[in-house]
Amino acid sequence: MTLAALTPGAEAVISDISAPDEVRARLSQLGFLPGAAVTCRLRSRRGDTLAFSVQGAVIALRQETCACITARLTDSPAGFTYLLAGNPNVGKSTVFNALTGMRQHTGNWCGKTVTAAEGRLRGTEEDIRIVDLPGTVSLFSGSAEEQAACTAIAAIPHHCILCIADAACLARGLSLTLELLHLHHHVILCINMMDEAKRRQISIDTEQLSASLGIPVIGISAHDQRTLAALPAAAAQIRSKEPVTASRPDPQNLAEQRRITAESVREAALLAGKAVTYRGDPQKTEKRLDRLLTGTAFRIPLMLLLLAVTFWITLVGADYPSQWLSQLNDLLCSAGFSLADTLHCPQWLSGALIGGMLRGTGTVVSVMLPPMLIFFPLFTLLEDSGLLPRIAFNMDGCFGRCNACGKQCLTMTMGFGCNAVGVTECRIIGSRRERIIAVLTNALVPCNGRFPALIAVAGIYFAGADGSTVLPALVLCLMILLGIAATLGVSKLLGSTVLRGTPSLTVLELPPYRKPRVMQVLVRSVLDRTLRVLKRAVLTAAPMSLCIHICANVSPGGETLLSRIAGTLDPVGAVFGLDGIILTGFLLGLPANELILPVTVTAYLGTATVGGIEGTAALGAVLAANGWTTATAVCFLLLMLFHAPCATTILTIRRETGSRRLTAAAILLPTVLGLTLCAAVHFCTVLCGL
Repeated sequence: MTLAALTPGAEAVISDISAPDEVRARLSQLGFLPGAAVTCRLRSRRGDTLAFSVQGAVIALRQETCACITARLTDSPAGFTYLLAGNPNVGKSTVFNALTGMRQHTGNWCGKTVTAAEGRLRGTEEDIRIVDLPGTVSLFSGSAEEQAACTAIAAIPHHCILCIADAACLARGLSLTLELLHLHHHVILCINMMDEAKRRQISIDTEQLSASLGIPVIGISAHDQRTLAALPAAAAQIRSKEPVTASRPDPQNLAEQRRITAESVREAALLAGKAVTYRGDPQKTEKRLDRLLTGTAFRIPLMLLLLAVTFWITLVGADYPSQWLSQLNDLLCSAGFSLADTLHCPQWLSGALIGGMLRGTGTVVSVMLPPMLIFFPLFTLLEDSGLLPRIAFNMDGCFGRCNACGKQCLTMTMGFGCNAVGVTECRIIGSRRERIIAVLTNALVPCNGRFPALIAVAGIYFAGADGSTVLPALVLCLMILLGIAATLGVSKLLGSTVLRGTPSLTVLELPPYRKPRVMQVLVRSVLDRTLRVLKRAVLTAAPMSLCIHICANVSPGGETLLSRIAGTLDPVGAVFGLDGIILTGFLLGLPANELILPVTVTAYLGTATVGGIEGTAALGAVLAANGWTTATAVCFLLLMLFHAPCATTILTIRRETGSRRLTAAAILLPTVLGLTLCAAVHFCTVLCGL
């Protein structure tokens, strides 16, 4: 429900706000943010204006604004609420997952949690709500996520705050803890990654810190559930019977904010100096790795080598599982046809459901699943180890020279996982001008939905005569570099013309190198990425496959609908070195990029005979039988790299920008670029007689 549906006297807790950035920022300043409790006080006679009690004030909002704020009704405040606060990249979301059993996405770099997440403490009979706040260095900083964290602490009634700190960088966590103690005393300091600190020969005297701060101090390792057992008991000891409404310094009193921050920083340094003991240099290994990966001429070759090895492993390992899945799909379809014959099912119905929907969906799974099962874990390992932030560091200067924010390299890297997520993460960029640049260019890098098609086509047309996958891996690296170059080029163009301005100050935090948590990476990459993407693709592929089957078999006037659509688009496709069916695949694949190649292949099969696709060799045979050449493959790869973002990303852009013009620009920019490159390649091949 939304706030627009509340009646006077009703109490609710805000769940989400789907409004443009300026509106969301203003609402956050007023106390309307996820997790905040509100009470409907008044409703105008016509019902178009409502007044709410929030954070001790009464705020009136128009109905259209209320409709952008989703909320849930609350009963009596019998339960308890704990807030999770902390610096970026201290494992706060990992602690949240361990306490609630949820799967809030985590990663070894800052900027992961942009909005508050909410869950229930598991393993207890009490009703305890836990809210994971955005990471913040200080309560009095200027970025959107830090303002949201500060406002949430003041707006959400809570019983205690669990402040998560990094054992390897305790002074920063202590500074935030001291700022929290300026607001109220219901704070628990949780020093995370104690196991990593022990490995780096760092000792922390938690008892001394507890005595100095006057609050419980607990050393934990978020991945070890046993170390978290003391948190609920400690929270129960210090919480009050009624929720604590935190005070908040006057946001206009900058002098007071600077004084509190300066005092906290100085006191935190003194406390950390007394409680922390180092044996040797704990950053010795990190310094060596940083010099190699970011401070020498080898940084770019090493970055390319990491990407090339990742793609090579994916190419080598994906073919056989694809064959097995295709054979399984054939068996299922054969069994389905046999069952349909036994039940005397009409042939048109069994053909549509089994030959169309089931076989088409199975083709999507057999083409997409094997590359995803290999690529996503490898990419997640790079993220979990701390290597991706170093890649972003190496590119920071490039974005600065393009009149863009250095944080755009982070949002661009997140776009490799999902462009919709990358667009959402653009909230970490403070300047609206630079945020718009980041949003408009995020789809210029390939998301996880495009990688299976890129990998499959590159493996078919660029493998050596002996089946070598080195060249396809290099081609995929070239695609990545081309996407990055396009991002920089378009950012430079926008930043120098319609969105000109001076780059803002960028602070990029480099997290420590960590040993990848292999089992967690496998679980997260399979459950949070592979299965989520596959589920979305299957749910879209089933109706699309049925639609294609109908179009391929319904023949008004003696010509199938699919042939008519493809025939209509054939002259257009010829200009760009493609055919009508490929363009049809891109149009029907708008709901999800994962569908483009499977839809194209299914359309090819629907025009001739319906059969399984067993591995890249069989897929290559289908493409070759329908006129594909190496030049066609190059044009397809370019258009696969640069085309309109998927429907989910388009809706996300519309929500984040609140502008139809900017959404249209985000659709046109990659599409025009991709078609232009395809036309150029086709012109060159015709000119050279290839």
